[in-house]
Amino acid sequence: MIVGLTGGIGSGKTTVANFFAEFENVIIYNADSEAKKLMNSSLIIKSKIIEEFGEESYQNNQLNRLFIANLVFKDKSKLEALNAIVHPEVKKHFQQFVNQHKNKDYIVYENAILFESKSNLKCDIIISVYAPIKVRIDRTVLRDGSSKTAVENRIKSQWLEDKKLLQSNYVISNFNREDTRSQVIRIHNILTEKIGRI
Repeated sequence: MIVGLTGGIGSGKTTVANFFAEFENVIIYNADSEAKKLMNSSLIIKSKIIEEFGEESYQNNQLNRLFIANLVFKDKSKLEALNAIVHPEVKKHFQQFVNQHKNKDYIVYENAILFESKSNLKCDIIISVYAPIKVRIDRTVLRDGSSKTAVENRIKSQWLEDKKLLQSNYVISNFNREDTRSQVIRIHNILTEKIGRI
């Protein structure tokens, strides 16, 4: 079973994923971090990014993140072009990951743009992590050292929260760490019970 885990920037997806990772019968696939690795290791992605955004996209054979971020988070068409290059390769990589971990009860597929990339179509269950917009902005500024404006631009590039929540099977409200852990345990128990019935 594939369980999609999503939520806006700063909502606390990774905190929730780490709680799920504590269960031995579960494994996590973080699409964001795997995409970052692939952008540096995949020759297919590299050549397409350079073709689309120019030679400045890479420095010392590593993705020039600041250059790319400044382009894509101000221009929706450029973000769509980047996603069109990266997402097909991430999807292939994820499928290999699924094949390698058939022994697990379920795989948590953590993806900030689960719906935007249509990756939700691969998922049996979808969980969204929710936190108020002000909390999300404050967390991200603190975590990344970004400006408030930069974070707001990234939020604008993602789906509206309500749209995600309405299409989710479960919503985890991430305000308090222990309460969040309790919600994860409750959902894990429901999911493993469902698997037992199949």
